[in-house]
Amino acid sequence: MGKGMRAGKKSSGGGQAAMQKQLQQMQAMQRKMDEIQAELDEKEVSTTAGGGAVSVTINGKKELTKIELKPEVVDPDDVEMLQDLIMVAVNEGLRQIEEMSANEMSKLTGGLGIPGL
Repeated sequence: MGKGMRAGKKSSGGGQAAMQKQLQQMQAMQRKMDEIQAELDEKEVSTTAGGGAVSVTINGKKELTKIELKPEVVDPDDVEMLQDLIMVAVNEGLRQIEEMSANEMSKLTGGLGIPGL
């Protein structure tokens, strides 16, 4: 046995290289995730409610960018219905953006089972 070596003790040189490789892979994955997120931020979805009476557009940053109301849906005696239609359209748009984002990220992670991705 060489000088300074004890029985059962292994050299950590190979482990360091493996950790460095894993770190590089994680950094590459992070860069790819950032690219995908930037692409998603540029996307938009449009949804409707009330048979097209209310239309909304939401971007990938989950920001409401456009609301269109058909004149016939604007009834001063039934503001509550209009509020409900807007809420339905916005929530559907947010759901679609979330689904789009999850689908794109799952392509990258490939079932790695990483929580939150």
